[in-house]
Amino acid sequence: MTWLVLLPWLALTGHTLVNALLLRRPARGASVTERVAVLLPLRDEAGRVTPCLESLLGQRGVPELEIVVLDDGSTDGTAEVVRRVAGDKVRLLTGAPLPAGWLGKPHACAQLAAAATGSDVLVFVDADVVLAPDAVAGGVALLRSAQVTLLSPYPRITGAGRLVQPLLQWSWLTFLPLRLMERYPRPSLAAAGGQWLVTDRAGYERAGGHAAVRDDVLEDIGLARAVKRSGGRIALADGSRLAQCHMYASWRELVDGYSKSLWASFGSLPGAAAVVVLLILLYAAPPVTAIALLMSARVDLALVTLCAYGMGVLGRVIAAAATGGRTWPDPLAQPISILAFGWLAARSFVLRRRGALSWRGRPV
Repeated sequence: MTWLVLLPWLALTGHTLVNALLLRRPARGASVTERVAVLLPLRDEAGRVTPCLESLLGQRGVPELEIVVLDDGSTDGTAEVVRRVAGDKVRLLTGAPLPAGWLGKPHACAQLAAAATGSDVLVFVDADVVLAPDAVAGGVALLRSAQVTLLSPYPRITGAGRLVQPLLQWSWLTFLPLRLMERYPRPSLAAAGGQWLVTDRAGYERAGGHAAVRDDVLEDIGLARAVKRSGGRIALADGSRLAQCHMYASWRELVDGYSKSLWASFGSLPGAAAVVVLLILLYAAPPVTAIALLMSARVDLALVTLCAYGMGVLGRVIAAAATGGRTWPDPLAQPISILAFGWLAARSFVLRRRGALSWRGRPV
């Protein structure tokens, strides 16, 4: 009977494996004939936009491709870098002043979408993303073959944050029923990553576009929910073979980025506390408990808790293998990753309550 306590870990790890096997992936070597607009919002990205631009200029398999870039009030010479790297191969827009009631990124994306008239598909890309030459074609082809309105192909994450960043892919592979999410119409069951989004133009407009999420800190998830509310379908995909995202260059940047938006990932402070406590009990407590039991000569119970820890590690290995992450030795630090995530969530709520959150010089 003692071993029955492992059922939750077995179920979660099994669910991670099932999702990993079912995970959609954009195909290499795809070719599409639709009119596609790649939309790149920029604010103070002079130091890292060049690899992204070069990858966009090297796209193939999309004969009717337009690249539209918007400089959103940069003060570091971002527009000059775009002109030097891309010249007249992209359309460079100057962003309008931020209206009341809007956050910066939704406003920039809304302007880009409005400028890309005549396009059948819109592809939103962040400045820290570098795409393989056939990534855009592969994303558009998967959007159509999966018959969804909004596709979120998650890139391979690089840069700082080996303890925390892999939790993004692991969390939706472990806790989200991916196929049910695609078919279930309720907006509450939705997920997306704004680093790389592919959307049908008509469905995007039917959902209200980025105007529908004008004040949403997590505009990517908000857009996915808006698509569902309008009758559309969404899907997550593993884009790690065709895209990589150098999201944060330092731990300081990661802390600021997570603090800006993590509070918005939860419905409320009590909800966030419940999730963090549950994660700690499932993934951080077992190894500590095992040590305490071994010191008390309770070897049988210690083995059970060590198995629980091992299954948590296995879930991370499965998620990493499915999404281009590090399969070893990083998953061994799953308990520390969970504790770090809990600290970031608490920090986000504290700063939110103090009104001290900002991003790129703008209050959140």
